[in-house]
Amino acid sequence: MPRTHVTWAEIDLAALAANVRALRGVLGTGVELIAVVKADAYGHGAVPVARTALRAGATRLAVHRLEEGIALRRAGIHVPILVLGYVPLDAVGTLIRYRLTPTVNTAAFARALDAQATSPYPVHVKVDTGLSRYGLPPEDVLPFIAMLRRRPHIYVEGIYTHFATADEADPTPMYRQFRHFRDVLDTLNARGIVIPLRHACNSAATLRFPQAHLDAVRPGIALYGLRPSPDWPSPIPLRPVLTLKSVVTRVRTLPSGTGIGYGRTFITERPTRVALVPIGYGDGYPRILSNRGAVLIRGRRARILGRVSMDQIVVDVSHIPEVRVEDEVVVIGRQGEEHITAEEVAHWAQTINYEITTGLTARVPRLYL
Repeated sequence: MPRTHVTWAEIDLAALAANVRALRGVLGTGVELIAVVKADAYGHGAVPVARTALRAGATRLAVHRLEEGIALRRAGIHVPILVLGYVPLDAVGTLIRYRLTPTVNTAAFARALDAQATSPYPVHVKVDTGLSRYGLPPEDVLPFIAMLRRRPHIYVEGIYTHFATADEADPTPMYRQFRHFRDVLDTLNARGIVIPLRHACNSAATLRFPQAHLDAVRPGIALYGLRPSPDWPSPIPLRPVLTLKSVVTRVRTLPSGTGIGYGRTFITERPTRVALVPIGYGDGYPRILSNRGAVLIRGRRARILGRVSMDQIVVDVSHIPEVRVEDEVVVIGRQGEEHITAEEVAHWAQTINYEITTGLTARVPRLYL
C-alpha cells in the first residue's frame, strides 16, 4: 500500500514492554503496577499502549476522564480502570455500565453511585496532601470514608495521594506529603478501617522512593521511556518509545538577503541551501521552536530557519550537500550517531517532555512497531 503520510510517529511497543518490565523490577512482591494511559497514553496511543503494558506486567490502568476509560472498554480491555478525575453526576450510570472505578470525593457523587449500583461498587478516595488540586483534606478523610462504608452499594477499594515534587532534587516536600498520607492511613487503621489498595507513587517516586510503593504504583512518563526530571538520571534503563519523523519535500539554495517564513524573522546572510519539512504547529510541533529548534537529516543536525508555521518548517542544510527530496527527517529520535530527545525539544520550547508528546495532534499517524 502506498504511503500517504509525510509526517508520522513510530511507537516502539517492544521498548514500552521493556520499560514496564524494568519498572516492575524495582517493585516488591505483591505491589501492583497501574499503568497511566491518560491523554491518549501521553500521545502514544492509549489502546495499543494499554494492551502492551498489561502483557508486560501491569495489572490495572488509570485515565483522567470518563471517555478515556470508555474507549479502552470498547476496545475490549477488561482490567480495572481507575478514573483519576471528575465524573459528572449525570454520568454515573455510564460509569457503572462500563465498569470504571471512580475517584469519589463528594457525598453527592456517593449518593448517586449508591442509588444506581446494584452491588458493592469499587471506588477510590483521593487525599490532598499538598498538591492542592483534587482530593479531600486529610482531616476530612475519616468521616468521609465512614460515610461511604455505611452505603451498601459502595466498596472502598483504594485510597491514594499524588506528589507535587517527587521529581525535584530536594525530597523534603515529598517526604512531608507521604507523612501526611501515612498519618491518614494510621488513623483509619486505628478505627479498624483497612483499605486494600493504597497508592501514592508517580514515575519519579516509583524510581526514587521505594518506601512509598505501598500496595501499588502509578507510573506514567517512565512507561514511555522519558525521564520524569532532567535533574537526575533514571536508576533503571528506559527506552524512548516514540520517534517522530517527516521527509524532505523541497531542496533549494536561497540567495543572500532572502527572508524565510512568516514575518521574515530570518534573513540569509549568504547563499543558503535549505530544505522544506512538512511539520508544524498543526502537528503539535511548537511554534516557539522558530529559529531555535533542529532536526536530523542524513544523521546530521539541521537547524530551523524562520518561524514554525502550521504545516512546515525550513531548515538549513548548507552543510549537508547530499540531501535530496524524500530523505527521512527525524524530529525526535535517533538517526545515525545523532539523537534528538523529547527532553531536548522540551528544553528548546521552554517546557517539559510531557507536553511535547501529549501535544502531538491526531494529524500525526501513529505507526506501531
